[in-house]
Amino acid sequence: MAPPAGFDIKAAHIAKQIKCERPLNCCRIDPKVENVIAGGESGTPQRVNIASGKITNLENGHESWIFDAAWLPDGTRCVTSGGDGRLVWWDLTSEKPAKIHTVEAHKGWIRSLAVSPDGKTLLSGANDGKLKLWNLSDAKPLLTVEASKRDIYRAIFSPDGKQLISGDLMGGLMAWNTADGKELAKFEGKPLHNYNGGQQVDFGGIRALAMTPDGKTLVAGGLHKASNPLGAVHEPLALVFGMSDRKLIRQWTANGITGGIFWSIRHLADGSFAGASGGSSGGFLLFYKTDGEKEIHRLPLGNIVRDMDLGSDGLTIVTAHHDRQIRITKLTAKKV
Repeated sequence: MAPPAGFDIKAAHIAKQIKCERPLNCCRIDPKVENVIAGGESGTPQRVNIASGKITNLENGHESWIFDAAWLPDGTRCVTSGGDGRLVWWDLTSEKPAKIHTVEAHKGWIRSLAVSPDGKTLLSGANDGKLKLWNLSDAKPLLTVEASKRDIYRAIFSPDGKQLISGDLMGGLMAWNTADGKELAKFEGKPLHNYNGGQQVDFGGIRALAMTPDGKTLVAGGLHKASNPLGAVHEPLALVFGMSDRKLIRQWTANGITGGIFWSIRHLADGSFAGASGGSSGGFLLFYKTDGEKEIHRLPLGNIVRDMDLGSDGLTIVTAHHDRQIRITKLTAKKV
């Protein structure tokens, strides 16, 4: 599905809301932009049909909260990850989804999943500090990377599939060779980590990662100014890096959002980026140009956002919220 040539970001609007069973942590849109896999504060992921709002439970796969999901390219299967350290492959072709594979994959929460550009490999990142590659067709392990001594919060493939990019709790931002797991580059992500001596907590970390399709620019999102982390007093921050020299190009901030964090960032077809911020200040979609410092538009979403995904049509944005809602935001394509 080819994204449109352009659209009016300021015409972005919430087109639909669908209520799920529990507060949500993640949402992923299928390749045909027909269904969303939503996961939250239960062990039961849900398939949500965008058009009808029908919800189908994916039952008896996990024993803990769901933190991420990934679709296989054919849109008939998906993989979910949980706080139980488990990966579950699902067949979604029947009325009652069936488990295909169950893998005890990591020790600790599996926070991040990503599918390679060629659709053959799954990347998982978890609290055990490991990145793992899996064969998507049969769930067999391919590679393990000892990426960090702390929690991996987000991991993605580069657009050409040759690199893995990982971000951890401490602001560790690294590039790895997909073929052998060797370190390729290190970026300065420390501004996204906070340590509060009074509360004695490490807080923040790299919660969102995105790249431009040409692979030349990397964006890492999270938070800064965490004067009271446990009281949710912190502001969203994204760092923009050049991939060739690994240097920081600019920072994106969000004035007036004193309780927020970038949970997800996606590159849009017109060259801009959309970032989903959620926290005590509420939920927002924030739009930025790669060459600009300030947001070009802000769309309030009404409730705390915990995740966001962009459909292959380039016009459908789905967000997962604490109030149990899946919200569908639409961008309007410009007429040519």
